[in-house]
Amino acid sequence: MAFEAALPQTAVLRPGRKGPITTARQRRTAVVYAVVCALGLLPVLVDASPGWQAAGLGLWLPGAGFVAAGGFAVLLFPLTLLLFGASLIAWFWAGAVVAPVLVWGGTAALAASLTSGPIWGGAPVLVPLLALGALVYFRWRGARRREAQRETFARRVAFVPDSLAEVEARTAHRPAAHARELGRDDLESVRYALDRALQTSDRWDGFDVIDQFQPAALRYQINHLGFALGLYQCHYAPSFSGYLGQAQQNLIERYRQRRVWGYWVYESCWGHLNFRNFDPVARDNIMLTGWFGMQVGQYMLASGDRRYAEPGSLSFRLNARTTYVHDFHSLVGSVAKGFAESDFCLFPCEPNWIYPICNHYGMTALASHDALFGTRWVEEHLPRWLEKLDSEFTDESGSIIGLRSQHTGLPAPFPASEAGFAWFANCFAPERAKRLWAVGRHELRGLLDEEADGGPRLRLPGAGLDPGNYRRGHVMDYATILLAAREFGDDEIAAAALRGLDADGGLASDGGVRRYGRGSNLANALAVQGRITRTGDFRASLAEGPAPGVSAGPQLADARYPDVLVAKAVSGGEDLALVLYPGADPGRQALGLERLRPNGRYAVEGAEVTEITADPGGRATLEVRLADRTALRIAPRA
Repeated sequence: MAFEAALPQTAVLRPGRKGPITTARQRRTAVVYAVVCALGLLPVLVDASPGWQAAGLGLWLPGAGFVAAGGFAVLLFPLTLLLFGASLIAWFWAGAVVAPVLVWGGTAALAASLTSGPIWGGAPVLVPLLALGALVYFRWRGARRREAQRETFARRVAFVPDSLAEVEARTAHRPAAHARELGRDDLESVRYALDRALQTSDRWDGFDVIDQFQPAALRYQINHLGFALGLYQCHYAPSFSGYLGQAQQNLIERYRQRRVWGYWVYESCWGHLNFRNFDPVARDNIMLTGWFGMQVGQYMLASGDRRYAEPGSLSFRLNARTTYVHDFHSLVGSVAKGFAESDFCLFPCEPNWIYPICNHYGMTALASHDALFGTRWVEEHLPRWLEKLDSEFTDESGSIIGLRSQHTGLPAPFPASEAGFAWFANCFAPERAKRLWAVGRHELRGLLDEEADGGPRLRLPGAGLDPGNYRRGHVMDYATILLAAREFGDDEIAAAALRGLDADGGLASDGGVRRYGRGSNLANALAVQGRITRTGDFRASLAEGPAPGVSAGPQLADARYPDVLVAKAVSGGEDLALVLYPGADPGRQALGLERLRPNGRYAVEGAEVTEITADPGGRATLEVRLADRTALRIAPRA
C-alpha cells in the first residue's frame, strides 16, 4: 500500500520493551493485589473471629485459608491450587472472567465456614511466605525468559539483513495472472473444500465438531475453507460463478447458524456479565468480526458479488424474537471501532484476552473493505496499531507475544511464530511482513533434512499438536509453513514443507479428493490454501482482487460438480479462457455461459462446436467432451 512508505520505518529488527499501557495495567494489578493482601491480614491484626482470619488469609493465595483452618482442611489447599489452575484455563479457554474470582473468593469463604476454633498459629507467617515465594519464582522465571529472548535477538541481528535481501528478491516476481491454471493434484485438493462447502446446511460431514470456544470451533473451519475457495477463485477461476460461488455462499450462510456463533451468548454472560444483549458483532469479538469479515470480503472481491454489502445480509438470529441485523459494512466497522476505542489499539478476541493473531485477521478485514469500497480504514488505524504492536505485544527477541490479558496486562503462554503472522501482515503491511518472514525462513532452514528420500524436507521437532482437533501431529504446522513460504515465493522452504506434509500427514486420495488423514479439518483447509498459493496470492485475494477486465467479461456460470472440474476460468474482458478436467469418467458435459454480448456470435476453440450464439440476455450453452485436460477459448467474432 502506498501509504506504508510514509509510516515511521523501524530498524530491520528491534527488541520489544514493556509498553506504557502494559506497565500501567500490571502496576494496577500489583496495587489491587497488595490492597487485597492488606485487607486479608487485617482480621489477624485486630484479632477478629477465627472464621474472618481464615477468610482473610485465603485472599493471599487461592486456598490459603485452609492452611489457617488447620487439621484435615489443609489437604484442600493443594486441591484448590489445582482447581484454580483449571479456572485459569476456563478463563483462557472461553473468556470466563468470573471463574478465577469465584474459585479464589469461594474457597476463602469455605475456609471461614470450616474454621470453628483458633486458626493455626503459623498460618499468619507461612501464608505470606508462600505468596512471596510464588512471586519470587515467577519473577525469576520471567528474568530467565527475557535473558533467553535477548540471546535470540542477538542471533537474529546477525542473519536478518542477508535473509531479508533474499526475501526481497524472491517476492519481486509474481506469476502472470492469465497464464495460471491448477493441475490435477491441486484440483483434488480443492475438492476437499468444495465437498464440505456444497453439502446442505444441516450436514456437517468432514467437520470436526468438538467445542465452540477454541481453535477446533466450527467457525474457524468455515473461515479457512472459505479462504481456500477465495484463493482458488481470485487466481484461477475469477470468471467462474456456478458451484464455486454457491460453495462460498453456503459457507457464509452456514456461519450464521446459531450453533456456530452461539458461543458468544455464554461468553457475554460469564465474561462481560451481560445477560441481555448477545449481539456477536457489538464488542470484543474480533475472532468473529475479523475472521468472518476477511472471509466475506475475500469472496466479494474475488467474485464481484456484492450481496453481503446489502443491509441485513449478514444478520444473526438468536431466536424467534431477536435478530441482530448486520452486513459487511457493520461487521468490519465493528473492527475499526474496536481499534479506535481500545487503549491497546489491538482488542480482545473474547472477554479480556487480546490475541495479536486475531487482530491481524481484523486488520486484513479492513484491507478487504478498503479494496472493495474505497474506504481508508487501514490508513487510518495502521500507524497506531503497529506502534502498539511493537510497544505492547513484542518481546525482547523481537517476536510478537501470542496473548496478553487486557485487564491485568500479564502475558500468557500461546504459540506464535513469525511464519504464522507474516502472510497476514502481507495484506496490509508488506514491508513488515517481509521482515517477519526473513526471521521465520532462516530459523526454519535449521530444520531441513537435506538427506531425505525424494529431496530436502522439513522435520519438525516433538510430537506437535493440531489445534483443529487437539490431537498430536504436525499437519497444521507443515500447512502453515507451506502457505507462508508460497506467499513469499520461497520455493525451497515450500517444497520441503510439502514433502514433510505428504510424508507425515497421512496423505490419501478418496474418490479423487485429496486429504491428510492425520490432520484436522482446519489443518486440511490450510493445506489446500498452501498447495494453490503462489507469490503474493493471499495479499492479492484480500487487498487487490482479480486482474482488470475479469469482472465485465464472459463467465462460466454453470457446470456440474464434480463431473466438471475447473482448472482455469479467466476473461480478458471480451474472451473467456477455460481449462477443464472430468471429475470422474470422461463424457459430454453442458456448460452454461453468461455475460456474453446479447445475440453475439462467438468462436469456440478446443471443442467440437466451433461457434455459439448468445441469446438476448447474453447467455449460451456449450457442450464439450471431457476426457482429460481440455482447454477452451470463447471469443467474439468480428
